Amino acid sequence: MPEAEKTSPPPPWPPTNPYEPPKGTSQEFAYKTGRHSFRYSAAADWVVLRKKEKPLAEIFHVFYRKLEDNSRRPLTFVFNGGPGASSAYLHVGALGPVRVGFGNDGELLPPPPRMVDNGDSWLPFSDLVFVDPVGTGFSRTVDKPPEKPGDKEEDNKEFFGLNRDLESLGEFISKFLSKHRLWSRPVFIAGESYGGFRVAKLARKLQEGYGVGLNGAILISPALEIALLNGSDYDVLMWADALPSFVLAAVHHGRSRAFKSDTPFDTVRQEAERFATESLVPMLAMGDLLPEAERLKRYQRLADLLGVSEDFVKLRGARISAPAFTRELLRDQRLVCGLYDASATAVDPFPDRDSYSGADPTLFAIERVFTGAINVQLRETLGLETDRDYRLLSLDVNETWKNDGKQHSFEMQIGATDDLRYGMGLNAHMQVFIAHGYYDLVTPYFSSERIAQLMKMHPDHRARVTLRNYRGGHMFYSWTESRTMFRHDMQAFYTHALS
Repeated sequence: MPEAEKTSPPPPWPPTNPYEPPKGTSQEFAYKTGRHSFRYSAAADWVVLRKKEKPLAEIFHVFYRKLEDNSRRPLTFVFNGGPGASSAYLHVGALGPVRVGFGNDGELLPPPPRMVDNGDSWLPFSDLVFVDPVGTGFSRTVDKPPEKPGDKEEDNKEFFGLNRDLESLGEFISKFLSKHRLWSRPVFIAGESYGGFRVAKLARKLQEGYGVGLNGAILISPALEIALLNGSDYDVLMWADALPSFVLAAVHHGRSRAFKSDTPFDTVRQEAERFATESLVPMLAMGDLLPEAERLKRYQRLADLLGVSEDFVKLRGARISAPAFTRELLRDQRLVCGLYDASATAVDPFPDRDSYSGADPTLFAIERVFTGAINVQLRETLGLETDRDYRLLSLDVNETWKNDGKQHSFEMQIGATDDLRYGMGLNAHMQVFIAHGYYDLVTPYFSSERIAQLMKMHPDHRARVTLRNYRGGHMFYSWTESRTMFRHDMQAFYTHALS
């Protein structure tokens, strides 16, 4: 009789391997510019978010800390937007002690990325924590194991929602302050684009839900009201908000027929804002109720302001979208303008197609710059060892994002301005700074300017809100002069907020 076949006992279930968080690194460096000279530490690490002692996610961050007696030195948490964007843009583009090089007006330099000492860093007046939200940078969810043998392991996407994202950032900030014993520090938060939306929301949530008092909230190129980002035939505000930036871009490229090339910048801006509010908004609101002769007169004026044909304006009923404008303005030169910075241009690779099929010159073209720069900073300069890929911008996170609030499906107005106002009411000492680039067509500066006038602020609250706009686009800090002005304004803002 043949010998019975030997079998191995089944492995234990569920798997018993203990969880091990990734390992960070810490280095010391010298910061030397014409104005400052000191030593600082740079620590790259993860904070693990848990539920019932089980790990859920690992949030990656880089902590820059000036090495001196800093018991009252402010601490700033920094993140970008997307959703799905890492903090690399602000980290190695504007605020960190080193940054990637650009041309004077934000022009991209040839590869590889050139890292330079950043004389406009915020490190001289604040310690900095650059935070990559879950799913971006080196931050990941800790995926749950299959419930039974043979099941597939599925990605955990619970953090890819409006409220869950805010909760994760609130938990991270609270844990970070506890881990480093920094609850006695003045705290600021700064965010760009959707990160500005996060800042406005966190101005309420951090103080009301996590006990973190804020000295300042800084919104950089923010999207305050999501509903204003998507226009239709039945509303008017998005079209008006974008118009002044269209006109400034047209003048920048020498295309506007309404202004000479030497017309002062503020004169152009003020006239464009006046047309948007006094002529465009009433015309769009009235529709066919406006007499045709008056409508045609305004069409012609709009065409002259924008430097496009009257037929182009008439066909769209004066509702000019950013993609349409950026392709039309320099069509005769086969150039397309950038959505995030309309002063930048690129050759249209498919000029005969009905819609633009090339890459945006101010979003995807810069991916190589920031991806290269952040990997140089983290892997080569800080010496971080990890086999993870750094996700600069995750389209998967962006496409998966959901509104996980509790409101009825009819209540789709998603905004952050009310939370910002609420947060200011919670804390009479919190200062607010809102910054934009004039040539940004994605989150136009005029939207925040207009919203600020609708906040019904008490005079004491109004005095705590500062609005500043700079030459450049969404990432105006890539322009040398704008980055320097921004740093100067922020240093004054911190001084005032802490006085």
